[in-house]
Amino acid sequence: MSADDFLPEGTLRGLPGPLPRGEHLLWQGAPTTAGVFVRVFHARLVALWFCGWAGVFAAGAATPHRAIMVGGAVLLTGLVGLGILWILSWLTHRTSVYTITTKRVVLQTGIALPVTRNIPFTQIESGALRAFSDDTGDIPLRLRPGVRIAYLQLWPHARPWHVSRTEPMLRSVPEAGTVVRTLAQALVAHAEASEPAMPVRVVARPAQTAPRLVAAE
Repeated sequence: MSADDFLPEGTLRGLPGPLPRGEHLLWQGAPTTAGVFVRVFHARLVALWFCGWAGVFAAGAATPHRAIMVGGAVLLTGLVGLGILWILSWLTHRTSVYTITTKRVVLQTGIALPVTRNIPFTQIESGALRAFSDDTGDIPLRLRPGVRIAYLQLWPHARPWHVSRTEPMLRSVPEAGTVVRTLAQALVAHAEASEPAMPVRVVARPAQTAPRLVAAE
């Protein structure tokens, strides 16, 4: 974090305003460009699609020279398309800020029109982690029943295919394991401070699932 992250009047980039008294910043980050490129815009599938069509058109050409020209044109179109997707991925990286404080998760997103969404810990039921080999990961947040955010308003910062019960998601964050531990600890601390009579425990589920906050029986 540098001085450039601070806006006028002490406002931190990614937040709608200065932090209230008693609230502290725990972590800030953004989705990686490569992660958005591969897992949001599915660049590998796009490249495979263009390669397949290049082969089809080349196979149907009347002469080898024609096959090279047609196949090359399709591949060139594919490269242009992938270039556009890379630019969109970079813009998503540059214009997205994820913030975890001691009381909430904040998502500031939007390439053309920035939108800031506050998700208080009281609205979060649990969190999970899908880790990737490059040490990045997706962290979806399951909201409590009754708390709804439109899927299209969140995309691409939403868990795929969870439309009826939308789950905001921190996409392709670096050092995702550390981030999700920070979030789990903050959720536990907030729950204990808010409801001291209700003990809580953190359950570490196997494989690629983050610690989950549940009420102890």
